[in-house]
Formats: sequence, C-alpha cells, structure tokens
Amino acid sequence: MTNPLNTLETCWYISPPWGQQLSPLAVSLIEKVYLPSSKVAGYCCGVEWSDDGWNYSVESDRGIISVPDSEIIARGQLYPLVISKPHFRLGQLVNFRFANDGPKIRMILGMSLINNAWLFQVEWKSPALKLPTDEGVCIFLAWQNLLERSRDPVILSL
Repeated sequence: MTNPLNTLETCWYISPPWGQQLSPLAVSLIEKVYLPSSKVAGYCCGVEWSDDGWNYSVESDRGIISVPDSEIIARGQLYPLVISKPHFRLGQLVNFRFANDGPKIRMILGMSLINNAWLFQVEWKSPALKLPTDEGVCIFLAWQNLLERSRDPVILSL
C-alpha cells in the first residue's frame, strides 16, 4: 500500500520550486561577468533558485557578491579554471542519501564552485514544515551525498 503523505512529499521535492518553471540561466557558471550597479567585474561561481528567480554568486576582488539576474551582464568568456565538470545539472533529479524516513528524490536547485569543488543545492525538508528557528529549507551538498537517478521518468500518483 502506498503512503499518500510520502507520495505527496515526493511530488513536492521533484517539482520545479514554488510552482514556477526553472528559467534559463542568464550567465554560465565560471563565466566572466560585470556588475554595473557596483562597477565590479568577476566570474560566476554559483547559482541558486529563489522566490524571485536565479541568484548568482560572483567572485570578485571584493569577495563573493550575490546578485539577481537583472543585475549581471555576461562577458561571453569562461574563466580559465582547470576543474572537473559538475556531476549533476540544474533541475536534475537525484537521490538524497540522508533523507531519513522521507522521500529520497530531490531536484538540484543550485550549484556553487567553492575551493575547486562543486556543491549542489537541494531542499532537505518541505517549507511547510519550517519552524521559526530554522535557517532554511535548502542545503548545499557535495556530489558524494547525492546519487544519480536512472534516466527513466518518475511517475507518481496520489
């Protein structure tokens, strides 16, 4: 017998966030960018989904700056880094190894490059379960904490 609550939670975790579609990125990861509002150049070292769309992390001489896509201009060239390609892509479904008794399937909602290592953002609990003292519902994990799912589509019914 199927647990309806578990099925509902699984549908939440594998759906695009907050009922919206994942829009295309304005810039690529490790692409050189310019921030006209602060007159800073740097490169995109991370991206994560928020209520307002994509937010980008930009590595610059002033440190890491977080900006929405409306405040970033792509320069069309990739920053010369010798790093491995990310194990997962944005929007990809993965198995979360530490989901306890809850659903294991999650969607990649963000990526960051920190110290030449890719980190991937997933929801670790439903926002409906958020307590006032909680920091948030999303966390960044190393690829070792996530497992690639097969290419077969996931079909769930309530």
